[in-house]
Amino acid sequence: MLMGYMRVSKADGSQVLDLQRDALLQVGILPEHLYEDFASGTKDERQGLMTCLKALREGDTLIVWKLDRLGRNLRHLINTVYDLSSKGIGFKVLTGQGAQIDTTTSQGKLVFGIFAALAEFERDLISERTKAGLASARARGRTGGASFKMTPAKVRLAAASMQHPETKVSDLCKELGVTRQTLYRYVSPEGGLRESGHKLLKISNQVYVPNSIST
Repeated sequence: MLMGYMRVSKADGSQVLDLQRDALLQVGILPEHLYEDFASGTKDERQGLMTCLKALREGDTLIVWKLDRLGRNLRHLINTVYDLSSKGIGFKVLTGQGAQIDTTTSQGKLVFGIFAALAEFERDLISERTKAGLASARARGRTGGASFKMTPAKVRLAAASMQHPETKVSDLCKELGVTRQTLYRYVSPEGGLRESGHKLLKISNQVYVPNSIST
């Protein structure tokens, strides 16, 4: 079953759902399976979204017009899609940024996996830079910065990137801040996780995105 979720930020009549509703109906969603909210995307609780998520069952697909209609922030968005996937529920975006995300297809799963890995990688880099700055402030005059190593976010990004034949290993290592030897200790040339990669994700209670989304 297909279900759709729509949202606009204001309920004063200055914003309407017509464009979203028309697009969702056009892909085959029945009117009674559309859920809506007139609320800011930053709100923790949106009644329409909560009702929609409760109504979804295994085998259903949740469809939104644009990616920003669903999540209040990137973390909320990714966690929501993870939760849906773990229950066997698909997720699809019709247009805008993220329009290639469709977890009911292999390509769409990979796109979402890379998207999620990049988001986590960015957070991880911010954390590393913060720690490096604090260490520098405590020990002025000491040469060298923070040591770079593989982290769960880097492993997931590396695995997703290595699945693309056009990925240059040297560029990827430079971006991750690790050596080629370190990279291959965790990820195979084909993008599969090696024993060290599985152990790192298990220790940090992480999930390998591209293979974790239910088929």
